[in-house]
Amino acid sequence: MVLLCGLPVIASALPVSVPRLTAGQLRARVLASADESYAGYAESNATFGLPPVAGLTGLTSLLNGATKMRVWQAAPDRWRVDVLSDAGERDTYQLGGFDSYVWDSGDQLLTEVLGPQTYRLPRPADLVPPALALRLLSEAGRQARYRLIAPVRVAGRSAAGLQVTPTDPASTVGRVDIWADPVSGLPLLVEIFGRGPGRPALESQFFQVGAWHPDPRVLTPVRVPGTGFTVTHPGNLAGALSNLGLVALPAGLAGRIREPVQAGFEEIGVYGGGLSTFVVLGVRGSDGRRLIPDAISAGGAPLSVAGGAGVVISAPLINAVIFRPAGFFVTFLLAGTVSTDLLEQAATDLAAAVTLS
Repeated sequence: MVLLCGLPVIASALPVSVPRLTAGQLRARVLASADESYAGYAESNATFGLPPVAGLTGLTSLLNGATKMRVWQAAPDRWRVDVLSDAGERDTYQLGGFDSYVWDSGDQLLTEVLGPQTYRLPRPADLVPPALALRLLSEAGRQARYRLIAPVRVAGRSAAGLQVTPTDPASTVGRVDIWADPVSGLPLLVEIFGRGPGRPALESQFFQVGAWHPDPRVLTPVRVPGTGFTVTHPGNLAGALSNLGLVALPAGLAGRIREPVQAGFEEIGVYGGGLSTFVVLGVRGSDGRRLIPDAISAGGAPLSVAGGAGVVISAPLINAVIFRPAGFFVTFLLAGTVSTDLLEQAATDLAAAVTLS
């Protein structure tokens, strides 16, 4: 028993040896690992510092705390992620294309999710090290700075280190450190740091992982007698807060261009790009009226925008500005991985645009 308890310490003390690679070569191997088939156990620990806001409690709990996950991936669109907790587990199955299912052991309920998930809130599967690393590298693009960092041992393997530094000074992301298997490129550990000193705002790593021969029995949800079944549509930003205001959003805010709009999501504006992106949406009715007082009671700082009421929420990686122009019926939410100064300028530009329209 003493020997077994000491194995993790012994493993971490073993020498680390990785082949000689350039930063570009390691980045290319990580990106090429998207089709890897693997299975393992991973944990993420997020300290984004987001206060609870009505309508977004699921998101804030995911980004403020630990998430324990069992993972099986056959392909980028065929995988299963089980989130484990004291209350049971919640299993998500992606079966290719738009087919996905969620099993909740506490409610004994299997849910089929119909339709594409064009815009959606983050989910636990996004925090698995390979998914997180691939998204960050894709969004950072070639304009970011890349350099090698010291290798470490992760899940019993020697892992080569790659550091990504955004070049946009408005980004709240200070740097991203990724450690990956130097041969396959499979990411094993990811750490995201804000601009200030201290611990990473998000860390995700494998504690066990290995190659996996896909087994349809693992990737197929099974409904047993006595359990429930329901059908729903995917949760997305349009559904996170009801009563989205039908307001024509401008083509640019704070010098950032709006990304192309997909049909059916005209109420949502995505501005900037990469690791310096922010989202804008307007909320009307009681949901909109609650946003500002709820955010202030949760620790946000009062803010005046164009003579209207507002609040600014500052966190290590994600900042937000919520405001309602004087005499307007819609409350606007602006949030993303950009500085509060940029969001306040975007809010001022938006107030002028909607007042004139």
